[in-house]
Amino acid sequence: MADFFPRWPLATGPVVQPDERLPWGSTLTLGVQHLVAMSGSTILGPLLMGFDPNLAVLFSGIGTLLFLVLTAGRVPSYLGSSFSFIAVVIAVTGYSGQGPNPNIGPALGGIIAAGVVYVLIGLLVSYTSTNWIERLMPPAVTGAVGAAIGLNLSPVAVKGIEGTGPHILVALFTLLATAVIAVYAPLAIRRVSILVGIAAGYVFYLVLANGMGLLPPVSFAELDAAPWFGMPAFRTPTFDAGAMALVAPIAFILVAENLGHIKAIGAMTGRNLDRFIGRGFIGDGIATIVSGSGGGTGVTTYVENMGVMAVTRVFSTLIFVVAAVAAILLGFSPKFGALLRTIPAPVLGGLATVVFGLIAAAMVRLWVDNRVDFSDPRNLITVGVTLVLGAGNFTVTAGGFSIGGIGTATIAALGLYQLLGIGRAREVSRTASGPAPQPDRATLH
Repeated sequence: MADFFPRWPLATGPVVQPDERLPWGSTLTLGVQHLVAMSGSTILGPLLMGFDPNLAVLFSGIGTLLFLVLTAGRVPSYLGSSFSFIAVVIAVTGYSGQGPNPNIGPALGGIIAAGVVYVLIGLLVSYTSTNWIERLMPPAVTGAVGAAIGLNLSPVAVKGIEGTGPHILVALFTLLATAVIAVYAPLAIRRVSILVGIAAGYVFYLVLANGMGLLPPVSFAELDAAPWFGMPAFRTPTFDAGAMALVAPIAFILVAENLGHIKAIGAMTGRNLDRFIGRGFIGDGIATIVSGSGGGTGVTTYVENMGVMAVTRVFSTLIFVVAAVAAILLGFSPKFGALLRTIPAPVLGGLATVVFGLIAAAMVRLWVDNRVDFSDPRNLITVGVTLVLGAGNFTVTAGGFSIGGIGTATIAALGLYQLLGIGRAREVSRTASGPAPQPDRATLH
């Protein structure tokens, strides 16, 4: 077991690698920062589907530990609620959009089915290497899908910013505070810039709202009434063939998300993490199965936490162990859920603008590091169409099945890149003095 996991020596450089660590005090602080970074979406996702947010937090921690074990502690990731499931869960359950979802069973069965498909894809990648998935999803494609995910989330950030003058002021203050801290603060504070930005925005909101009455005041009544500890209300899945068929294909979207995440982390750390791609798929799939079995949402590697890593340059997997253990403990605390619900919307909106933007920016770096040739129309068209579909949230509905912007962007990226590559090898071979074919350049690591 000692050889399976890294030994995590203390880091000596400005970039902390996955198999390194900071002093334990900084590790604990950064673990809390990652817990906060994931909490907004991990709670919002289940609320949009009528799931219990405390269960989502609990299973996000359990799933993260499973993922870290299966990737031998080498891939820094946090697993939280996947927004890719929202449309299909609502379609399966007929959820009205308010309160607990009374028909959660079939959705949970579908989430488990998606996890099984995900695990099978991971096993196939593990036993056949990643060559076929590299040809199917080279950096031009994975970067486009990752950037589309970041842009697809941008309306969430914009909606959080929009409002009255004081509302916008709080959001912009949070954004600016986070940015200034990330750029100008001492290294130790820069590494918790997201957490400090949230605290600064929260205090500023309290001054304007509870102090000056310029915004709706924060009510702490629910927080005071909530108990510190309590057992979550676990739910039992039911297995309906129609629901499973509708939800299971979401696994292919999760593959694109996870692949883009691992590629981006590899680019940011300067390490080739390809050998962990299959394990990552299996870990995420098992985590989704476990979550669905107890009433949680489908989970995915979180781009929000990838944004935090991009800011802090700390990739130690130990900080995710801290975040996961804390999430498990907090999953048994109704007071924790009540506390998170007190964070004002403009504070989350300002933070989301920074983090979601970093998701897209990280994909630009992926293209640069892999020398993706944008003078090649094949790459240019693939990326351009993917970004438009993702940012515009182009949705296709057929009967009871609906696939949103992330799904259509993923399909477009995969399909266009392969379609536009038909016949190119023969054309290149006939041109002795021509440039090397783009697939060779796009898959350099």
